[in-house]
Amino acid sequence: MLNFTCDYTEGAHPLILQRLAETNLMQEAGYGEDAFSASARERIRAAVGVRDADVFFLVGGTQTNATVIDALLHGYEGVIAAQTGHIAVHEAGAVESAGHKVLTLPSHQGKLDAGELERYLEDFYADAAWPHMVCPGMVYLSFPTEYGTLYSKHELMCIQAVCRRYRLPLFVDGARLGYGLASDGCDISLPELAQCCDVFYIGGTKVGALCGEAVVFPKGAPAHFFTTVKQHGALLAKGRLTGIQFDVLFTDGLYFSISRNAVQRALELKALFLEKGIPLYIDSPTNQQFPILTKAQIDALEGKVRFEIWERLPDGRCVTRFATSWATFSESIAALAELLGEFEQS
Repeated sequence: MLNFTCDYTEGAHPLILQRLAETNLMQEAGYGEDAFSASARERIRAAVGVRDADVFFLVGGTQTNATVIDALLHGYEGVIAAQTGHIAVHEAGAVESAGHKVLTLPSHQGKLDAGELERYLEDFYADAAWPHMVCPGMVYLSFPTEYGTLYSKHELMCIQAVCRRYRLPLFVDGARLGYGLASDGCDISLPELAQCCDVFYIGGTKVGALCGEAVVFPKGAPAHFFTTVKQHGALLAKGRLTGIQFDVLFTDGLYFSISRNAVQRALELKALFLEKGIPLYIDSPTNQQFPILTKAQIDALEGKVRFEIWERLPDGRCVTRFATSWATFSESIAALAELLGEFEQS
């Protein structure tokens, strides 16, 4: 069975498992106060180019989004996101459960538009009744987006400019950050991204780690953020687990090299679909590809290939998602090509 359902079906990179085993019997302080976490923070600070950035390790993406958003907002504020944004669709109302409304704007291939964001804010404050409404308190976006697309440096800077005019923190969800930065379609570096936002996180769960995300505040974390992390159940007592993983990922460029593997395999997937005459719903330059399949094609692959149904089209076809990861091999692409070839012949 070939599996392209998501980018966290495998465990962890072998070097991480090796390091976890090597250090298993070493005694260390808990809650991120261990030497491994300290080393990982320094490596991340060096990678983002901000020597005094605040770095925290949280257990997973949903917990990270809910915790960061809750820490930055007042009780009467909500968070602006694209209508396809992860916090608006696939996090089971985690943000709302903390008392903050997700204020959605139109999605353009998964992205927010700076002009529409500014018009929304202008219209909101032009309404005399705005004190009766949930106030926009921050802006959330994903890099890459839920459709595998990327914001250009110019687009990010335009959104940042709007946020600054309205004094709104900009939060970048980097669950798949490595796959975005490794793409040839990316024109922004990690240090430049850090300068464009107030907080972002470096995804580990989807990029080679067993679990964990590294939250980075380039300009300093809000007061008592550590306590907020614990309130949200996002803090590990054995903080060494996430510390060791990020220490390994940010040694000798491992995070970026394994991310590049996923992107290369995804481009092989894209070429394969186009070669077979299978249209793509969107031109994604990252590790998520969205071929449009007929019911007959989906039925033919059933029991042989795992993938996700992403969207059902009016004509009966389906937008599907095939995701590669740091651990996807070219052999898997070749095996899929063989199956698609069999379908063509039948």
